[in-house]
Amino acid sequence: MSNEPGGPTAAQPDPPVTVDPSPAGAIDIGRPTPAPGTLALAVLAAGWLAAMLWSTREAISSATAGVTAVSLSAFALPGVISAALVAGAAVGLAVGEPVARRGDRTTLRFVVAVGTGLLVGLLAALAIDLSYAGDTVTRTIAGTTAAAAVIGGALAGARNGAVVGAVAYAALVTLLFVVAFSLVRDPLFDLFGAGDSQQSLVDAASWVSRTESLLAGLVAGVLAFGYLSWARRRAAHSGTGAELRWPAYLVAGAGPGLLLLLTEVIIRVGGRSLIDLAAALSEADAVAQTSLGTTRVDNAIWVLFVGALTAMVTFGRTLASPPAEDEASEPDDSGVDEASTRSAGR
Repeated sequence: MSNEPGGPTAAQPDPPVTVDPSPAGAIDIGRPTPAPGTLALAVLAAGWLAAMLWSTREAISSATAGVTAVSLSAFALPGVISAALVAGAAVGLAVGEPVARRGDRTTLRFVVAVGTGLLVGLLAALAIDLSYAGDTVTRTIAGTTAAAAVIGGALAGARNGAVVGAVAYAALVTLLFVVAFSLVRDPLFDLFGAGDSQQSLVDAASWVSRTESLLAGLVAGVLAFGYLSWARRRAAHSGTGAELRWPAYLVAGAGPGLLLLLTEVIIRVGGRSLIDLAAALSEADAVAQTSLGTTRVDNAIWVLFVGALTAMVTFGRTLASPPAEDEASEPDDSGVDEASTRSAGR
């Protein structure tokens, strides 16, 4: 009777278990994963932009005629725009990350990143205007470069800084790889059967371009995975940031290819006047500009898909395999043997 519900000796319910909301080593899933090494990335990206601006100026200055200068400017424009895009993203990320660490200030971070990209673009445009010849070509390069840097800064204002850092880092190294790959283009032409005929040269050039795109995509995917793995370890050690899942690796691996496609869009919108001016020089120049534009788009698509696939496959190999069903349902042999021994003893 005394154990009836409500009685003085009735069984009391167990007290609720209090769980520590922030145990040691846990990751705060409410905040995005911070991007490590942003300062070094910003310095390298800004240095690469300065190197591209200097090389373009040297190439234009060495031209013996205005017609040659226009053609060289059109050929150099993609390298300058891609460098400005990556520099705007890297420097914007380096300035915006400290703002993000002070709390969930998405709007403020975006404004700071865009303003930083604008500052990078204005400095690059000022350097072009002061060091290049003050003509229509110079103004086109300066304006398009500034626009690319602002767009890069806007990309740096995204909430997940680790993914932006992975894209910028992988894109920068991919651009460096493309420049280094030019040293082996001539041997590859011979390897792929380039001869005296026009068709053999076209076929060899196609194979060389595909090889370059494939290797660049592999480099982009591996580097994007490596950067995100670094960011994940740093976040786990400090207990800040959400766990990175497969969509982050997919976007990071495809990011360098997406930046190359965005570069082509900026060129065809902001640099249209320069491209048209170079194409109007001769029929050969028109064919060259069309062919180069098509090649750049194909290369960007290859880098996009190969980079995304490489990052996803590399990430998948790090996942732990689930336990086999037969092992999970297998009875405990030790318990059966112990029960048999007791029965035998009786």
